[in-house]
Amino acid sequence: MTTVTTNGEDLDQPAPLEADQPIAPGYMVIGHLHRSRNYDVYDVFSEERGCRCIVKTLIPDLEDEARVARRLVREGKLLLRLTHPHIARAYEIVRTPRLALVLETLTGETLAHLIDTSPRRLPVADVAHLGLHLCSAIQYLHNHNILHLDLKPSNIVSERQLAKVLDLSIARPPGRGKRGVGTLQYMAPEQVRGDDFTTATDVWGIGAVLFEALTSEYPFNRDVDDRDRPLVHEQIERRAESVLVHRRVPRTFAGIIVRCLDPDGDGRPTVSGLARELSCFLNLSHVR
Repeated sequence: MTTVTTNGEDLDQPAPLEADQPIAPGYMVIGHLHRSRNYDVYDVFSEERGCRCIVKTLIPDLEDEARVARRLVREGKLLLRLTHPHIARAYEIVRTPRLALVLETLTGETLAHLIDTSPRRLPVADVAHLGLHLCSAIQYLHNHNILHLDLKPSNIVSERQLAKVLDLSIARPPGRGKRGVGTLQYMAPEQVRGDDFTTATDVWGIGAVLFEALTSEYPFNRDVDDRDRPLVHEQIERRAESVLVHRRVPRTFAGIIVRCLDPDGDGRPTVSGLARELSCFLNLSHVR
């Protein structure tokens, strides 16, 4: 056993596999990329394809956890039937010796990393184009009766000026949802409460991502890492601030984002309507 940091917590868990260890038939570990509460993500070499791939697998302590395994299989089956330039592709599901989902390697950086490391905040035009890419991916999912439900900067990769959406592990059809599904800072009010999840829930997610991309701030729950502060869900207690509180941007763009973060799903734009607004903004504003 070793101490592994997961989402900011030190947990006693088996160490990840090391380089040059096989993770599945025909796949050799190059390096360990990330450990979440349920999954390990590895950079691997595929003998069949003669290239690098990504493997997502259950962390060792959860190898017999049926619920998490079913979720990974469901994500894999979903990705295998989707083909879209703004959604990461899956290659196969491996069942033995361990359950693993094999994905394409993306050579870019996550939006979260870009936000954290950029010496300046991202240009307004780039953020608007990001919004268009997200609308394209999410509209495609919605056309297949799928909600993403976990849009956030760490689930978006920028590669060759294309945004690609990752992680469909909690994606599901619209309908009544379980309370608290998603990531705290990006949950729509209906996710906090466990109300009906609709296409408007993903519009909220797009708005939350664009808010953070512009301001480098979460729209809600900024102090969640302060362990002396009781956990609250600010998105059901107040409306979102305007991005203008944190940064000078065109008021038209600020208005688009605040509408995405309307507490009432009926007050948010549709995905197609949001795409039209972003396109008009880019065509008319000549922003840099």
